[in-house]
Amino acid sequence: MNYRHIYHAGNFADVLKHAVLARLVRYAQNKDKAFRVLDTHAGIGLYDLSSEEAQKTGEWVDGIGRLMEAELPEDVAEILEPYLTAVKTLNPAGGIKLYPGSPKLARMLFRPQDRLSAMELHPEDFNRLHNLFEGDFQARVTELDGWLALGAHLPPKEKRGIVLVDPPFEENGEYERLVSGLAHAWKRFAGGTYCLWYPIKKGAPIKAFHDQLQALNIPKMLCAELSVKSDRETTGLSGSGLIIVNPPFTLKDELHVMLPVIKTILAQDRFASQRAFWIRGESVDIPA
Repeated sequence: MNYRHIYHAGNFADVLKHAVLARLVRYAQNKDKAFRVLDTHAGIGLYDLSSEEAQKTGEWVDGIGRLMEAELPEDVAEILEPYLTAVKTLNPAGGIKLYPGSPKLARMLFRPQDRLSAMELHPEDFNRLHNLFEGDFQARVTELDGWLALGAHLPPKEKRGIVLVDPPFEENGEYERLVSGLAHAWKRFAGGTYCLWYPIKKGAPIKAFHDQLQALNIPKMLCAELSVKSDRETTGLSGSGLIIVNPPFTLKDELHVMLPVIKTILAQDRFASQRAFWIRGESVDIPA
């Protein structure tokens, strides 16, 4: 896939990722103490859906476009409220022209004490991200390979944090890099909440990826997946997933409420599916 995110901003994968990220931020705010969001592959932060690139694919129409027009059950509307309110705030005249990437969404939800560290390696994207947050003392933007941030930037000085890892999957071995990256990061910051994004498409090694994650023996590892169509007729993205380590205790129940409704709204064929399950629960295996 062409991962310059402007082509995909606001699509069904963003809906899942950003809905969950917003819940993680809100849950972290149940305590007064500050926390930091570390976004390892931050992109440009804010996307113009009227741009030539976004219009070329139009993926947002079948993602955030559908969701914003849908009549949501009250319980689902409550779960999605922080995410959808942020999108509406960026578009006060109605419709959807601007869409927040992960760093912008997190920043919009912050209290005065919360902080953002956003990493972006692509020079042009870094410059746009830097300009977006220039002068914002709650945000730090660094031109850096996000994989390196899982070592150098952990643990955060606040000792509380959400780590979002959303790699481009442009090279072979990205699923394995997610596994090794999590293992390395967790050793440095076991108390952090991690949110790892991955694509689901024809031939993707999802079962092997889950098995490798389980073998890490890291407790409290939750998986959420949403597929909007069959992968049989396409080589492109048919779904996406999130691995959430140390999730809020309410998140699994919220996913069971939210995912079936989102699946129905965003389905592109009758093979659309969703699931939320533990890769590992509370306990870990202790060697004899």
